[in-house]
Amino acid sequence: MIARVRRLMLIAGLTTVLGVAAVLIAVGYRLFHAKESAPTGDLAASLPKGARIVATGVASDRIVVTVDVGGVTEIHTYDARSFKPLGTLRFTTAP
Repeated sequence: MIARVRRLMLIAGLTTVLGVAAVLIAVGYRLFHAKESAPTGDLAASLPKGARIVATGVASDRIVVTVDVGGVTEIHTYDARSFKPLGTLRFTTAP
């Protein structure tokens, strides 16, 4: 009877050790594989002369800025984490 209890305690102890090890591995993985944070500090973007910002928006991990440049509408997209430009879409009117 005592041998049976010892065996059950050994199984319970090993299961507990494996569970704690799995949690520590998960925490370590998250710490060392974390994504880069957004840059800190002040950032500035210049607009062409006569341009004005019409609208701004955030979608998922993108920043969208709508700009009116002399009657031409442009949409600029930026990465929300690094603030790097991703692309520009220009709308013009056909003659």
